[in-house]
Amino acid sequence: MTDAIFDDRLFRPWARNPLKTRADVMQALKDLAQPVEKYRSKGGARIRLDSAGAHFEQASADLEGYSRLLWGLAPAQVGGADWIDWAPIARGLANGCDPQHSEYWGDTFDVSQRLVELAAIGFALRLVPEKIWEPLSETERGNVAAYLIAGHGKRHADNNWKFFRLMVGMGLRHVGVDYDRSLDEVYIRELDAFYLGDGWYHDGNTRRADHYVPFALHFYGLVLAALDGGDWTQGYRDRASLIAEDMTRWFADDGAGLCFGRSMTYRFAIAGFFGATALAGDETISWGQQKGFYLRNLRWWASQPFATRDDILPVGYGYPNLIMSEPYNSAQSPYWAFKAFLPLMLPESHPFWATEEQACTPRKELSVQKHAGFVIANPPGDTIALSSGQQTSAGNTFVRFGPEKYAKFAYSARYGFSIENDPWRFKNAVLDNMIGFSDDGVHFRVREDNEQAMVTEDGLLYGLWKPFADVSVETFLYWDSGYHVRLHRIDTPRALSTIEGGFAIARGDGLMAEAEGSAVATTEEDISAVYDLSPATNRQGRCHFAAPNTNLISPRTIVPQLMGDVPAGVTVLAIAVFAQAESLAARHVLAQRPAAPDVDVLRADIAARGVQVTLMRGIPN
Repeated sequence: MTDAIFDDRLFRPWARNPLKTRADVMQALKDLAQPVEKYRSKGGARIRLDSAGAHFEQASADLEGYSRLLWGLAPAQVGGADWIDWAPIARGLANGCDPQHSEYWGDTFDVSQRLVELAAIGFALRLVPEKIWEPLSETERGNVAAYLIAGHGKRHADNNWKFFRLMVGMGLRHVGVDYDRSLDEVYIRELDAFYLGDGWYHDGNTRRADHYVPFALHFYGLVLAALDGGDWTQGYRDRASLIAEDMTRWFADDGAGLCFGRSMTYRFAIAGFFGATALAGDETISWGQQKGFYLRNLRWWASQPFATRDDILPVGYGYPNLIMSEPYNSAQSPYWAFKAFLPLMLPESHPFWATEEQACTPRKELSVQKHAGFVIANPPGDTIALSSGQQTSAGNTFVRFGPEKYAKFAYSARYGFSIENDPWRFKNAVLDNMIGFSDDGVHFRVREDNEQAMVTEDGLLYGLWKPFADVSVETFLYWDSGYHVRLHRIDTPRALSTIEGGFAIARGDGLMAEAEGSAVATTEEDISAVYDLSPATNRQGRCHFAAPNTNLISPRTIVPQLMGDVPAGVTVLAIAVFAQAESLAARHVLAQRPAAPDVDVLRADIAARGVQVTLMRGIPN
């Protein structure tokens, strides 16, 4: 909540925008796009927002600043925007592609960041050639064509990047430039190999299914389906229809999106999924519901202090935060969020805009998403995914803090997740929705990967994992009356110390209750609680003040934890975990604690009815 002594718009550029209409969304784009212009270079080709670095060279980072705005500006122009100055953008395209110009973006090469950014240029050539192509001289067009053809022919990363070649090809075709179309056909086939079924993809040669499924793989596929329209794109339409209902469960009823995985700094890019389904004319989710999920997400962001003092999008999520960033996040990276503005190319009369927004209907049944290893519940004001089956380390060394982003037991839209900032202070660890093991009281290990992952059709999750080479843990996860329950069967040759956490909530005025076997943190806004259900031990509860800026949504958090030791041999630990907005209804749920689980019953159940999480099948490590 904004401090009353400050303007309510501080760090919240949309604070006074109701975000109810197409005009409101156009204004939201304008409010974010215009502040960037003062950081554009004289030649128009580069934008640099601060001096922080990414793993690639500065020229590519500057290109990011140029290109990522186009994801929003080009659709807005198609939709009739009259406030965009295209002259510096066109000039920048000419100069950035000119090897003799000081603002030249640099040569493309295999798996280079430049290939990522060329996709937005191909997209813009398809939508607004009269703004960025036709004003150029013949020589300038030749340079642009040569630069794009060179990039199109380079080897792209073996993941969603393969769509970038297709986007560039779409733009080249639209402006009459010939290129080797057989290269497109190769990537079309290879992208199909990522498909898991029921609308789900994995993102290349990894066991990962995160936000890149809706805001990349489906987004690009639907854009190609809508703007190219060839028979080869029909599969993209079909797959999006199949996953649409699953995607709605990633959103809380107040609009917050599930906080999970890498690249969360792209913030509201996930709302672009509903813009893409609208563009493609898909009505699997009704127009009123699509509009509702889309606008509620933007309105949730309007309540967050996600911008800097000059309304620039910084690296971070709910607030500026470099701790959670990826090695590939430059200062310009967050503007991939502009994919959310895709539906601005649709006119006011389109059903997406003309239909009345529908409220989110109550969702009492669990959503079992076996391909991703999720079991999702949607309590009031939240969406929470219990998770097993995602890969974090092998083949993913470029992802920072992979265990925190992929291997926690639960992920929330309301409470986000936390990143550890000090692996050498076990007692200070956040460990929200994780259990940490230490054999020296200083260093600690958590789940990174599962060796096995299974799920039943009614929502029991199982994972077998090893925090140390000689220690194995079987973890069972399931929902029980508003709580989620975890059971860990730990087999260790030596004694270990453990800390297990619940949900991290924003600090505030309230009460902390710490006891043997329980910890409950209550503020004016939230309740977060953990209760020990272990059969033979009772761990000590504490309400831990986590290190600042570790959580993606709240810069200062408190997390209830249970602490205890396990001896050599086999030990069973169990915990009931609850978090919800403070209310009488929440307190009623809190009073109805789940029964203690039986490890033998759970093991028998998963053996009889469990199926392998799809991500664990046949995907190279």
